Amino acid sequence: MGIDLTLLWAIIILFGILMYVIMDGFDLGVGILFPFFADDGDRDIMMNTVAPVWDGNETWLVLGGAGLLAAFPLAYSIILSAFMLPLIFMLLGLIFRGVAFEFRFKASATRRHFWDKSFIGGSVVATFFQGVTLGAYIEGIDVIGRQFAGGPFDWFRPFPLFVGLGLLVAYAMLGCAWLIMKTDAELQRRMIRLARPLALALLGVIVIVSLWTPIAHEAIRERWFSVPNLYWFSPVPILVLACTWFLLQALGREPHAGPFVLTLCLIFLGYSGLGISLWPNIVPPDIDLWAAAGPPQSQGFALVGALLIIPVILMYTAWSYYVFRGKVKAGEGYH
Repeated sequence: MGIDLTLLWAIIILFGILMYVIMDGFDLGVGILFPFFADDGDRDIMMNTVAPVWDGNETWLVLGGAGLLAAFPLAYSIILSAFMLPLIFMLLGLIFRGVAFEFRFKASATRRHFWDKSFIGGSVVATFFQGVTLGAYIEGIDVIGRQFAGGPFDWFRPFPLFVGLGLLVAYAMLGCAWLIMKTDAELQRRMIRLARPLALALLGVIVIVSLWTPIAHEAIRERWFSVPNLYWFSPVPILVLACTWFLLQALGREPHAGPFVLTLCLIFLGYSGLGISLWPNIVPPDIDLWAAAGPPQSQGFALVGALLIIPVILMYTAWSYYVFRGKVKAGEGYH
């Protein structure tokens, strides 16, 4: 029996997107949290926790996009046509945030506020439009004759906009948990206090999206409550409640990595719920993986490069996090 290249590529792309959400999510979350901390010293520490790793985190976004083009060119053309505007806004946000990383520490005290605002605005805009794109993707894309048949503002609807706001909450919680792990003293204590309402807000977002999705989309409702999908999906709500409870309990003690790990679990559970809702469609609601796949020769050729480069990415990512492990303190390096 031969290897199903289409399925293998789907796993690679799903893995790449999950890694991006996890790893770029917390540094976007740091930018979202910036307005809650006006002191320049606190902001220096917050930015220093992600400065060594933020650009490497975005490697996974490039991998996901390149993999989609190589393995599923039909899906690539339809998705980019449908979500051109939110994706452009997202990229502009990432650009402003990246420039702010480079220039904030070089700016004078009188000009630093501009780069602080660029960092905040870039993080908020990038996150919001990622969520908008996700919400519009869940709602489905109008396709006629293998081409996008909708308009440029089809994404401008209540559900995608709410998902955009919800992702702001999710990334803020992820960034807060990251800073609990990477800071100490008063800054860490303030993060712990902020994490409690953020955790409850994230649970509220998950509940609302979980109710809104099947009510508004008949196809997803049928998928959720049909066998065997029901067996796969039924543990997810229980695990979400359990993770939230353990997260709140961890925040009541002297937390270190626990809140970050539990927040990652919540993100993963939401991601798995999305997969159950849409699988095996890559262009909802009707185009599945195999209908959108490129020629096997193209998939096989690109797979050789992917299997070579992914271990390299994993190794240098792990090494960078290992080198910059430990707490970040004012005026000091890593410990």
